[in-house]
Amino acid sequence: MKAVGYAEIGAIDRPDALIDFEAPRPTAAPRDILVQVEAVSVNPVDTLIRRTRPPENGAPAILGWDAVGVVVEAGPEVTLFRPGDRVWYAGAIDRPGANAEFHTVDERIAALAPTSIPVDAAAALPLTTLTAYEMLFDRLRVTTPVPGAASAVVIIGGAGGVGSIAIQLLRALTDLTVIATASRPETKDWVTQLGAHHVVDHGAPLAPQIEALGLGQPGHVFSTNDSGAYVADIADFIAPQGHFGLIDSPEALDIMPLMTKSIATHWELMYTRSLFQTADMQRQHDILTEVAGLIDSGRIRTTATETMGRITADTLIRAHRVLESRRARGKLVLAGF
Repeated sequence: MKAVGYAEIGAIDRPDALIDFEAPRPTAAPRDILVQVEAVSVNPVDTLIRRTRPPENGAPAILGWDAVGVVVEAGPEVTLFRPGDRVWYAGAIDRPGANAEFHTVDERIAALAPTSIPVDAAAALPLTTLTAYEMLFDRLRVTTPVPGAASAVVIIGGAGGVGSIAIQLLRALTDLTVIATASRPETKDWVTQLGAHHVVDHGAPLAPQIEALGLGQPGHVFSTNDSGAYVADIADFIAPQGHFGLIDSPEALDIMPLMTKSIATHWELMYTRSLFQTADMQRQHDILTEVAGLIDSGRIRTTATETMGRITADTLIRAHRVLESRRARGKLVLAGF
């Protein structure tokens, strides 16, 4: 089968940073479905692994943890799907990625894809949707009020892939006020279009901007990037006994400023359930099923901002470059081989 991968770790500015190659077609394990991949998207995790995790067993490593495709084979213990079903999923980080014609995934972390949008538009969403949903509702528990706090959630980095879907989930599933951060005119417009009630500039101190909104101190803060740089600011504006969540990997994270307010700190890694085969692993199937319904009912829109072309090394190199520029808005997707 056709596949795209990397033969050695390194920067994206090399012509062989990613390569096209032929790989064996994978075989489905008992609870796996074998999917013929139709569309994928790129995420920061792809660029991080390409730079830091050497390939194993002498073969190029395949990236890609967002996919939409059609089930062509189901393992003997599969009960949720059958051949011909179109599914969407984000996969597991300890297994090969989906930048290939065929891909296997555990049925418990896949779901039927939304039917009202094209496959490339759907491919933008699984990883960021799972990350945002798990953080908001499983970790931060935003629907549980913080005593005395404003009924508001601050999303730091609202225009990125995770922030873009987090804003929409909050608007679709809660009555909380959404405060998103963005720093450029185009990203401020983007988060406003997605439903943010207020937009503040993360290029300037956040606390005075949030205070000026007149809402009171928010009870929940969700940071999607540069979290280490915002802790002191968050300590100023978050309500006592509030909740702070992050998804990035700062080189250093000093959370001592949060101590006096008894701020709970939450990490979210979308891969935890699949990595550890947790008892509630099928929660990801349920989340993706719920969000597919929200899309098909028109309550959530895709966060895809550009379909860059077919799934090839050249196209993926261009996509990785955009991601590493840290100026991406929404999600970049690729479709077909």
